Amino acid sequence: MDLDELYYDAVDLLKELIAVPSFSKEETRAADVLQSYIERQGVAAFREGNNVWCVSPGLDLKKPVILLNSHIDTVKPVAGWTKNPFEAFESDGFLYGLGSNDSGASLVALLHAFLWLTRKTQPFNLIFLASCEEEISGKNGIERVLPILPPIAFAVVGEPTQMHAATAEKGLMVLDCTVRGVSGHAAREEGDNAIYKAMKVVERFRTYEFPDRSETLGKVKMSVTQIQAGTQHNVVPDRCTFVVDVRTTDRYTNKEIFEMIRKAVDCEVEARSFRLNSSGISLLHPFVRRAVMLNRKTFGSPTLSDQALIPYPSVKIGPGDSARSHTADEYIRLNEIREGLELYVKLLDDLIL
Repeated sequence: MDLDELYYDAVDLLKELIAVPSFSKEETRAADVLQSYIERQGVAAFREGNNVWCVSPGLDLKKPVILLNSHIDTVKPVAGWTKNPFEAFESDGFLYGLGSNDSGASLVALLHAFLWLTRKTQPFNLIFLASCEEEISGKNGIERVLPILPPIAFAVVGEPTQMHAATAEKGLMVLDCTVRGVSGHAAREEGDNAIYKAMKVVERFRTYEFPDRSETLGKVKMSVTQIQAGTQHNVVPDRCTFVVDVRTTDRYTNKEIFEMIRKAVDCEVEARSFRLNSSGISLLHPFVRRAVMLNRKTFGSPTLSDQALIPYPSVKIGPGDSARSHTADEYIRLNEIREGLELYVKLLDDLIL
């Protein structure tokens, strides 16, 4: 079987996956489809929850292990779809459907690159992993599987990057903040309005600058994204809460940033998690050097993926465009799937780590 045949198989599998709703934590049917497909290729499929993976035949742990990873879950369709999001619709070289771009195209291209690459002896072992709960950074996704896999030397994370190589990715920390005042009657000069106090703190978050700027990821970015206060119109609120989205860089760990924020703002601050740190890889890594030779750009990505949960060198690269993710009438160009499959093979075939 040549790459052309694998490309057509990849498109057919993507169409089948689009037809199966696979929201985060609801990926069982999609995992069933993928597991069955892998087994029909004559490859043993392993499963933990809704995570499905397969391994190079004759796993040789004297060789390094490369992980090929993408996710099977999707967000829920936004308003504005003019097509059925769960019906793969092909027209003029475009394939429409929920998850087609994020990240179905990467998923099927990586799987079929795995099938191609494992037909001959490689200087590495390959593991293809289709993980769940990526869209919510859930703990039952890739984080649940990594401890039971062989030691990994390097990972390719399939996400829509137009097949350019994200050699760094921002992390994420979500903060819950509370400003406290004193309640009183709105008709009288009573109380200490928590909303007015919070406005000053929100402005502090908007204007605060961290001293160190990353060469690849730029500055740490903080955005206040939710706010809530008050019980009724005639009561001065004694409590105002808001949420801050913090996109972190490789200049700091999430815990370091958290401590800096606590000292800089006059409110109570709690972090929901410190686990989604930024990531990066040397531009001298063999995979990155080969990508550059194949005219792929390197860049720092502002968007989060399972790369944040992978504790070893990784590159995020895949067909499609991140700007199409989570949009109405999401699509992938068919030639992008073909290009993705061919480039994955060129990037990995006989790669020496």
